[in-house]
Amino acid sequence: MPDNRYSAIEMIKKLISFDTTSRLSNLELIHFVSDYLSSLGVESNLIHDAGGEKANLYATIGPPDVPGIVLSGHTDVVPVDGQAWDSDPFEVVEKDGKLYGRGTSDMKSFIAIALAMAPEFATTKLKTPIHLALSFDEEVGCIGAPLMIAKMDQFGAKPRAVIVGEPTLMSVVNAHKGVCSFYTTVHGLERHSSEIDRGVNAVAYAAELVHFLSGISDEMRDQRSQPESGFNPPYTTVHVGTIQGGTAQNIVPLHCTFSWEYRLMPGADANEIRDRFQTYVDDVVLPKMHAVDKSTGIETEVRAFVPGLAPEDGSSAEALVLALARKNTTEVVAYGTEAGQFQEAGNPAVVCGPGSIAQAHKPNEFIELSEVRACEQFMRRLLDEVCAA
Repeated sequence: MPDNRYSAIEMIKKLISFDTTSRLSNLELIHFVSDYLSSLGVESNLIHDAGGEKANLYATIGPPDVPGIVLSGHTDVVPVDGQAWDSDPFEVVEKDGKLYGRGTSDMKSFIAIALAMAPEFATTKLKTPIHLALSFDEEVGCIGAPLMIAKMDQFGAKPRAVIVGEPTLMSVVNAHKGVCSFYTTVHGLERHSSEIDRGVNAVAYAAELVHFLSGISDEMRDQRSQPESGFNPPYTTVHVGTIQGGTAQNIVPLHCTFSWEYRLMPGADANEIRDRFQTYVDDVVLPKMHAVDKSTGIETEVRAFVPGLAPEDGSSAEALVLALARKNTTEVVAYGTEAGQFQEAGNPAVVCGPGSIAQAHKPNEFIELSEVRACEQFMRRLLDEVCAA
């Protein structure tokens, strides 16, 4: 069993030491946390993926039949491949008032600080329970959290508030954009490049679809901007991230795949852009391809469909977290989180955590020690709140 007392920094170092890049299992970290909580007398519920190689963890400290406070964070991190790190990304280096390591900002520090506080939560007679909700595969489309959210009601009363600890510099975020992402593959017909009229160029038709998405992007910027929203940029964005296709210069390409996404303003129709894209495929592009060969086609696979977080001014979550963070106003962010998934299931949710999103996903990712201290103070005020509530 692990020692049941860690400082916040010790726990950050421990969690960073687990390589939980999304393509890998997170079970070593999850089992460490489960054993750690067990040593405090706290039972953990593990919710696995279909293959049993990854798991969410949901644990309750305090009475389960009372509406409580969920502290939520994802355990996976983005890859370090190809990045120029000055140190081992999975071994925390403390330097110049910063902790360097993959996940220090996004977002293991929030989880670590909550876990470092767990012994105090566990040895205090809580009137309001604290729930720890750790998820897998947030970085590849918020895949894990819905499996956990679907089972939360089995573990106790519906929460009073969900705090998703993504990096906000401890500001209180009550709205963010949704994220919908896709892979589209164009299947063409190979020929010698001297016979392009008898082939179907998958790369060329993929480029036509990318151009169509660029037109929608321009429309959102030029005709549907909402400057009063507080978002930057204040409109739904459409983006093509990768494209691969073709084999050689003198071969009409057989296949081409591109990844694309849109980040929705809260309240926007989540299906509009996808439906418009599919209509263009069906009515414009496919007829041209099929005129040459009926075996050609276009497939689009949903990679992620994550709802945005809509503002709920005055909600129990917002009021609580504003008080704990010592803030008077809320903010909005353009990136997506699992908070929208919690909210969609009827749980009041906000985003508030240590560190800066500007450091996320970069080489030499770091968190300021001042942010760690600010989050520790936040957690201590939370302890006072759940004792007095």
